[in-house]
Amino acid sequence: MSRPRILIADDHTLLLEGYSKLLEDQFEVVGTASEGRQLLEMASALRPDLILLDVSMPVLNGIDAARRLSDLVPETRILMVSMHADPDYVVESFRAGASGFVVKSGAAAELRQAIGVVLAGGRYITPLITGEATEAVRCPPGADAVGRMLTLRQREVLQLVAEGRTGKEVAGLLKISVKTVEFHKSRIMRQLGLRSVADLTRYALRHGMLA
Repeated sequence: MSRPRILIADDHTLLLEGYSKLLEDQFEVVGTASEGRQLLEMASALRPDLILLDVSMPVLNGIDAARRLSDLVPETRILMVSMHADPDYVVESFRAGASGFVVKSGAAAELRQAIGVVLAGGRYITPLITGEATEAVRCPPGADAVGRMLTLRQREVLQLVAEGRTGKEVAGLLKISVKTVEFHKSRIMRQLGLRSVADLTRYALRHGMLA
């Protein structure tokens, strides 16, 4: 009997190695990704049963990656992990298409349990997060408050600008013109009522978009 196939995405090498070591006796770890766009390519090629996905990823954060993955590999289950026990992250993760959420400070046994629940078709929220976050389980995937305000392309531009990348670098990564990057940037700032790149960066940090 074949073991469930898992793809792991985290921008910390030690955590990637730790997760792989922890899970390899029970699951087949088919690959690891250290940034969001690399994850999309690997997921499309490997078609894993489950993706263990960090919320805060460079280039493309975990929540926006989950939105893409829900369309790209709809048969793949997504389990989000985060350093932060933040109810807002839970709500956004589930609405982006995730089926589970655990925090990195949790026990190894809990991670295995969460993977089992998600692979079986259920939903899992770590007991370390309670209250309003449980509402995420009852909410169908859809746009969160930030998603309603910004398009996915705008969120991509926002994250890359907040990471300190130049207009040319952003254009190269997204395969658009520098002029288009500047258009998105100015429109984002206008829509969110922000005045500077520093404001954009703070906004991105508050919404878990930066690693």
